[in-house]
Amino acid sequence: MSLGLWRPLLNAKRGATAVEFALVLPMFLMLVFGAIEFGRLLWTEQALQQTAAATARCVALAQGTHPSGSCTASGAYSQTTAISYAQNIAGGWGVTVPSSGITPSTSANCGGSAGGFSQVSLSYTFTSVVPQLVHLNSAGVSLTASACYPNNP
Repeated sequence: MSLGLWRPLLNAKRGATAVEFALVLPMFLMLVFGAIEFGRLLWTEQALQQTAAATARCVALAQGTHPSGSCTASGAYSQTTAISYAQNIAGGWGVTVPSSGITPSTSANCGGSAGGFSQVSLSYTFTSVVPQLVHLNSAGVSLTASACYPNNP
């Protein structure tokens, strides 16, 4: 076989763009979806922190003489109602926190002080919606948030 038969094939440029696009596309998709998933992770982390702060405040206000109706049951603090309140707040952010991931407390020591605080701790496992393109921990990323608020006298 002579090289003359292969020369037109070696000099052909048709389809080169398609081949280059096929080589670059997977890396481009990983970059785009990685940025989106990182943004979702930060959004979820911020949503958990805001939920913890709002719930701690509601629980603290329920400890005083002017109870907040959102996280009280018949004018008194209720752990079940506080958990439901936290789930509603998180749901407004688009995050579904299970009941087992919400821990309200009415007698916490926060910041080295001697009690008198309400504290809410949240734990949530973030999972990627595109795990084939974005390689996060296969079991998800564990996120936690905690907030304290002084009890209403």
